[in-house]
Amino acid sequence: MSRRNSGGEDSLFLKLFDYLDKHSDHNDKEILKKIPKIKKAQISNIRANLYKQLLASLRLFHRSNNIDIYLNEQLDYAHVLYDKGLYKSSLDILDKAKTKALEQKQYMMAQNMVEFEKHIESQHITGSMSAKAIELDELSHFLIHRNQKSASLSSASLQLYGLYLRHGYVRNQKDYKYVTEFFEEKLPVYDLEDLDFYEKLYYFQSYVWYSNMCHDFLNYYRYAQRWVNLFHDNPAMKDKELASYIKGLHNLLNALFLAGKYKKFKKAYLELEQFNSDGVLSINRNEESLLVLFKNVHMINLHYMQGSFTECLEMMPELEKIIVSNKYNWDQHRIMVFYYKIACLYFGAVQNENCIHYLNLIINNFFPKVREDIQSFARILNLIAHFELGNELLISYQIKSVYRFLSKMNDLHEVQKEIFKFLRKTPRIEPKNLNHEFGLLRDKLVIIREMPFEKRPFLYLDIIAWLESRIEGVAVEKVIERNFNLLQNENATLG
Repeated sequence: MSRRNSGGEDSLFLKLFDYLDKHSDHNDKEILKKIPKIKKAQISNIRANLYKQLLASLRLFHRSNNIDIYLNEQLDYAHVLYDKGLYKSSLDILDKAKTKALEQKQYMMAQNMVEFEKHIESQHITGSMSAKAIELDELSHFLIHRNQKSASLSSASLQLYGLYLRHGYVRNQKDYKYVTEFFEEKLPVYDLEDLDFYEKLYYFQSYVWYSNMCHDFLNYYRYAQRWVNLFHDNPAMKDKELASYIKGLHNLLNALFLAGKYKKFKKAYLELEQFNSDGVLSINRNEESLLVLFKNVHMINLHYMQGSFTECLEMMPELEKIIVSNKYNWDQHRIMVFYYKIACLYFGAVQNENCIHYLNLIINNFFPKVREDIQSFARILNLIAHFELGNELLISYQIKSVYRFLSKMNDLHEVQKEIFKFLRKTPRIEPKNLNHEFGLLRDKLVIIREMPFEKRPFLYLDIIAWLESRIEGVAVEKVIERNFNLLQNENATLG
């Protein structure tokens, strides 16, 4: 398409494209040196022209398999025909496109088409005024009601997800009250039977975010399963909303991981691993990014559950290459979660220097209002890793700054308080009494773990397994692996 333009800057942007396609260095100085016909004053405009042409070409390439692009294109054609005075031709295109939009449940686009139809019918005599006016009026009212409902539900889902990204899990009764009131205020009350596909999707998503934040992992699992089942019941929507389906699988796996349901987790994980192995679905870059992201997240979670930390670490160099190269443009939240998970793997495998390295990637970087809970626990784990390395002076210095950070975040739990107490007095504990002190701390934490809103610290780090590892003189992963095997044997006996 773009080669039809042959003169001036229109031919220079093609030369720029050929250069950028063959070279990784996109520095302006290098470009001006290699393409002398491009002047310094032109380069900004030529880059912008190239960008515009690339977007236009990509739009043409994707219009056959992207319903949004197709429908927008049909609406554009209808406007062009209308401007030429071809009113009936414009109405014909609108009618066909509107039917397609309604079939695909693209109600917002259908409403735009109906409004344009109404405009044409009201301005010009087309021979269909009387019957058409009634039909358009009824359809317009239906679509306005549908779109208002969908907009309110999608807003509720988005705002709850934003709340989760900022704060993570509720920390106390005050948090729980705030999140619950926020949820009840934002989520409208609807009968599920009255909701269409998208409305149900937003409704289930809202419950997923809310249940997860409130430690209600049973409902987190239930609504994540309903999210996935919605696509199973509407298989045609899987291709249209593939990213949402993949995210549903991710949340189902996350719920099973948090609830410790290993067998169900393993089954769902294998489903994710084998996703689209037959190549039936057309996967774009965004969907590929999500698949790679969630496969890695749950590969790590699987090894967490099994206690096979060292085995999992063998796969981390490949993941780090993806993160460093920014191949998929993952956001700060995703990258921070990976850094924390990798740090926990190293901690479990008793490689504390590497653990601290990854924790510092969180602590020494600025992540404004993103998963403050993980930022807090990165600092706690950092103290413990330094304790393991015998860095007593560093700990005494860092305890104060970490305490201030957690106080500022309003994130001081009973667990953190007990760990602070323990670390402060360790320099005064005689080596022969250390195991006894580990045992006392473990017993306190076992009691705290059963308290409402105190389960959260144990979701980030199995602190009790760490204490048992110190008492027994083995790696943390060995304790978790032993506990995992005991649980599997118990489940096999029961079932």
